[in-house]
Amino acid sequence: MLLENKTVLLGVTGGIAAYKSASLASKLVKAGAEVRVIMTENATNFINPITFESLTGHKCVVDTFDRNFEFKVEHVALAQKADVIMIAPATANVMAKLAYGLADDMLTTTVLASKAPKIIAPAMNTGMYENPATQHNIELLKGYGMEVITPASGYLACGDVGAGKMPEPEDLYEHILRACSYPKDMTGLKVLVTAGPTQESIDPVRYITNHSSGKMGYSIAKVCMLRGADVTLVSGPTSLAYPPFVDVVPVTTARDMYEAVTSRSDKMDIIIKAAAVADYRPSQIADEKVKKSDDAMAIPLERTDDILKYLGEHKPDGQFLCGFSMETQNMLENSRKKLAKKNLDMIVANNLKVAGAGFQTDTNVVTLITKDSELELPLMEKEEVAHYLLDEILARR
Repeated sequence: MLLENKTVLLGVTGGIAAYKSASLASKLVKAGAEVRVIMTENATNFINPITFESLTGHKCVVDTFDRNFEFKVEHVALAQKADVIMIAPATANVMAKLAYGLADDMLTTTVLASKAPKIIAPAMNTGMYENPATQHNIELLKGYGMEVITPASGYLACGDVGAGKMPEPEDLYEHILRACSYPKDMTGLKVLVTAGPTQESIDPVRYITNHSSGKMGYSIAKVCMLRGADVTLVSGPTSLAYPPFVDVVPVTTARDMYEAVTSRSDKMDIIIKAAAVADYRPSQIADEKVKKSDDAMAIPLERTDDILKYLGEHKPDGQFLCGFSMETQNMLENSRKKLAKKNLDMIVANNLKVAGAGFQTDTNVVTLITKDSELELPLMEKEEVAHYLLDEILARR
């Protein structure tokens, strides 16, 4: 589980969005986290502490001077135990207190005493959110190193339409995952990942493509992000949701991907080319739909731009270049030839005919190949493959 052995301190303040925090607490518990909830007194007017106690299995703290506590100095003990603190919803009042170091209840004293990462999810009336005083306080919080999530816009409980809605629990959960799910051993690294297929048009209706789902590349991009990297994902057409906190560059054709990658490549510390890029494209694209006939049809093809070849020839000092090789026979031999020919530091080889490997699956079976080593991995989830791959890359940089 992603949050196993992690303690999340969830602060709930007095806003109508407090009911969403119960769903967030439940999701965190299911991910393996130990969830401790601190409510302000006003928050108890919107949701009962018993709700959080039932969901988390722990006492919900409200009163700073409650004598029925689990720790000797409770706000200090909670502050030290937390791996991350999220306040959701965060009212304008509580944000103002935190901005100026006021500590007059259990929540604000605990936050002030903690060195854990802090995530603030504002939720309030649009006028209150846009008020210069609130915006000034938000900037102060950011200056202290806190992450302040931009609220969603829409119809608010007060009847206004505008900014001020607390994001959905699923979105808040992603912020917590990024903050504490994995050690940040890739902080400061710029990583470019490619994923998915490309589409090469025959006419306005038809195109040539392949079976790539993009799942492997998306998994790599997500894991890089969770480990602290600054990630750019150049993605061909897929049905997948974009990974959060990743700069996604959508492309369609091999030429699009070539331009997107080569225009960014010299700024990258690590490039991982997991996309299944078309090797050939129609030499001419018909302006109108090609009508069928009783005769056989031939489509003249031409080579697409070789992205890996360009990257290998223009690789700056210190950059790590990793390619992928999808084979159906002679996997190791063909992959080693590609490793040398394209001037790669590593190639990830997999055989389409091996059960659980290849396109459209959530698992993969790969061999990580360098000039002097081969590491064969067993069948595992693609996110787990991504972690092994990144461990090997970091060890060899």
